[in-house]
Amino acid sequence: MIARTKSEQLFGEALRYLPGGVNSPVRAFRAVGGQPFFVDRAEGCRLHDVDGNTYIDYVGTWGPAILGHAYPGIIQAVQRAAELGTSFGVPNPLEVTMARLITELVPSIQKVRLCNSGTEACMSAIRLARGFTGRDKFIKFDGCYHGHADCLLVKAGSGALTFGHPDSAGVPQAFSQHTLVLPYNDPEAVRATFAANPGQIAAIILEPVPGNAGLYLPQPGYLEFLRQITREHGAVLIFDEVMTGFRLSPGGYQQLCGVVPDLTCLGKIIGGGLPVGAFGGRADIMDMLAPLGPVYQAGTLSGNPLAMAAGIAALDALRQGDAYRKLEALGAQLQEGLTAAAHEAGKTVCFNRCGSMFCGYFTPGPVFNLGDAMKSDRQLFARYFHGMLEAGVYLAPSQFEAGFISAAHTPADIETTVRAAARVLKSI
Repeated sequence: MIARTKSEQLFGEALRYLPGGVNSPVRAFRAVGGQPFFVDRAEGCRLHDVDGNTYIDYVGTWGPAILGHAYPGIIQAVQRAAELGTSFGVPNPLEVTMARLITELVPSIQKVRLCNSGTEACMSAIRLARGFTGRDKFIKFDGCYHGHADCLLVKAGSGALTFGHPDSAGVPQAFSQHTLVLPYNDPEAVRATFAANPGQIAAIILEPVPGNAGLYLPQPGYLEFLRQITREHGAVLIFDEVMTGFRLSPGGYQQLCGVVPDLTCLGKIIGGGLPVGAFGGRADIMDMLAPLGPVYQAGTLSGNPLAMAAGIAALDALRQGDAYRKLEALGAQLQEGLTAAAHEAGKTVCFNRCGSMFCGYFTPGPVFNLGDAMKSDRQLFARYFHGMLEAGVYLAPSQFEAGFISAAHTPADIETTVRAAARVLKSI
């Protein structure tokens, strides 16, 4: 067993001061059991904990570390920006540079508003869609996570047309009355919901590639269908590309699939590892925002110069190199290797991947929505997770989270991971 004495001590102290000992629930390892380790430093594709243990990292700070940890260009950009001041509260040139980069790389975004988190971006995009359409209701999909705003923490009801119910204590039941939760990849449920709520639905919001229930892909024609039906009913189509934006291609998943949303939510990579968010889209919708329009949204630290400097450095590096070709090759190598390892070990696994995002479910599959994902053997996953951690490979501590490959991974790192998985899968 790897010794984690210092991590255990730190977690014990954290429990005294932080609810559950963490500042974000999944870090607590509740889904897999055991206690989290504490990171001392990171570089490239590796984490080093406070006890001196090293892990190949497939979490990548939940997506932003597409270039690897402590990428020199990002570190240098943040250092230069910090020397000029950490926050101004007035416009700074880096905000304009970031906005220009986003609009150049994501053609559907004509104007963009910078904010501080993916939650804030999604919350604001929904408010904007409601203000633009003058309607209250919106559709989200079971298994898609758009942050922890009250209206978004809603579970599906007992049927496709029923109101949902709050997914968290502290969210009034009344808030769920305007949130319609449907199964992903089910066109008929969407048609029925529009028919049952004529002229009342402001928007559909979705992750075009859901990465918060593991990872599954839209079935052929599904996103095109959502684009068509929203146009027919005068609703706003919102793509939450907080995860997929700039990870799957320079223009996000929408560039790959060719479907043009009205609004797009961004985060993670555009902050280079610092807190950030953004939402943007059609100019006529975005101009509804204050100070031009009646939809209010604001933030003291929006466009923070440190986050802007880090994000600009990240986007510049991604534009100028061959990162996406490399990430696709590494993803294919990992998928092939882990699939073969599971087969040789006699384990049934459905391995879903899109570029450098992946998830292996312990179920025959296919997995196209949350209901399919829930069929996975979570106890087997917990044993697999801890086996891999002991072998020096860090995966997301939940069956229902996507994994991320970075450009700092090498074919040798992938091979080391596959060999570790082969041993672990045979032992559990």
